[in-house]
Amino acid sequence: METTSNLRLLLALLAPLAGAGLVMLTGKRPNLRESASLISAIVLAGLVLSLVPAVLAGEPLRFTLFELVPADMAASLTLAPTATALTISLRADSLSMIFAVVASVLWVLTVFYSAGYMRGLREHAQTRFSACFALALFGAIGCAFADNLLTLYLFYEIVSISTYPLVAHHQDDEGYEGGRKYLVYLTTTAKALVLPAMVLIFVLTGTLDFATNAHSGIIPAGVHHGLVTILYIACLLGFAKNGIMPFHHWLPGAMVAPTPVSALLHAVAVVKVGVFSTVRVMLHVFGVDLMNDLNLGVPTAWFVSVTILLASIIALSKDNLKLRLAYSTVSQLSYIILGVALLTPAAVEGGLFHIANHAFAKITLFFCAGAIYVASHKKNISEMSGLGRVMPFTFGAFALASLGMIGAPPVGGFISKLYLLVGALDAHSIGIIAVLLASTVLNTAYFAPVVYQAFFGTATPVAHTAGPAHGHGDVDAKPAGEAPLAMVIPLCLTAVASVALGFFPDFFMRFAHGVMP
Repeated sequence: METTSNLRLLLALLAPLAGAGLVMLTGKRPNLRESASLISAIVLAGLVLSLVPAVLAGEPLRFTLFELVPADMAASLTLAPTATALTISLRADSLSMIFAVVASVLWVLTVFYSAGYMRGLREHAQTRFSACFALALFGAIGCAFADNLLTLYLFYEIVSISTYPLVAHHQDDEGYEGGRKYLVYLTTTAKALVLPAMVLIFVLTGTLDFATNAHSGIIPAGVHHGLVTILYIACLLGFAKNGIMPFHHWLPGAMVAPTPVSALLHAVAVVKVGVFSTVRVMLHVFGVDLMNDLNLGVPTAWFVSVTILLASIIALSKDNLKLRLAYSTVSQLSYIILGVALLTPAAVEGGLFHIANHAFAKITLFFCAGAIYVASHKKNISEMSGLGRVMPFTFGAFALASLGMIGAPPVGGFISKLYLLVGALDAHSIGIIAVLLASTVLNTAYFAPVVYQAFFGTATPVAHTAGPAHGHGDVDAKPAGEAPLAMVIPLCLTAVASVALGFFPDFFMRFAHGVMP
């Protein structure tokens, strides 16, 4: 039983890697190529879900891929009395399962959506697109199941490199500029901050293995408090995929990519890798007890509160729908870090639950943005007046997902914010409660007008293009219809899932509770 479960960790990691290879082999036959992506996604989801019973039962699931430095050799590289081997190894626990389940399940739906989008716009380089998409999932699953900081860092960098071709997909000046900004921000911060912090942590502790208990961490009590604080800040800012200001500019810059890539960046893999890595280090490297002792938690909550509020205000000013959603993501990601930083059980559970809520709601919103563009070639909110009446499924899904971002009942976002508010009360932080309430008002202010204008605004002529995505076409008064079913069905399913999280939060909540019981 134990050996089988451990092997499934390796198989789950290899499924998207094998998928990328199959996509390349079948690239000249589009139907086979999409089938290869779909089969890989289904296999990955099945393998991840098969781990759920064991993890909920508290069984340790680990698999070591290979050993880089043996323990006896590692001992000569550290100031600690003992040292563990440096390995590339995997483990499944409550925290990893939240991210792994979300990423694997949403990849299945994204395969369908991507096929409809890329074929609908007759995009070029579809084989490269699908292969890099699978490689990004390979990196994301590696991060989710990382058993130590070295493994996490390795797969974090794989995600950055494999998604660059996706961001620069259009291969024009705008695409290359967005890709450069994306790669420079993410790789520079990781190498300049996380890498040296990781080396110092090993020198001081003799291990990079994550603690099994979120309370204890791995930093020994004798380490100078100022040095620990510097290491903590380096990790907080170094995992820049978490979108914390001021290292957030890569995220709106990456909106030049096709919409399925935006969905990947904002919901399935990239930003979730950032917040997951940040949370993993906060809880399983530094630990709740040490963060409390050094008073690192509440200042972190206040620091990310600036991102929550400023990004929401910037989102209000954006007429381009994808840019508004991008700044919404910058804001919403910090809810997750804020919840964990408050260090109370309710706040941590609310923050971790928001990983799932944000994933399903935000991927729905980007799916809708892509469907709107395919059907009407409109990108700006000011041009979408009345469009909801001819695209009711798309804008209905957008409305439901918006409720999830706002935190209104009965959608999953209500559960997230309820737990965050309770956690802030437990931490006796009235200021954080004010931040959460103010951000909710701002969320409403930048989402509600989109829905209202779409359903109740005066319809405007719709531009139709008969050519590829970058063609211009003529303006025609004939209203647009819904996008292809391959796009509409996934966005409806993710919208329903977003609502279902509000009625049935127990699945993810059981994992969230298991992180800090």
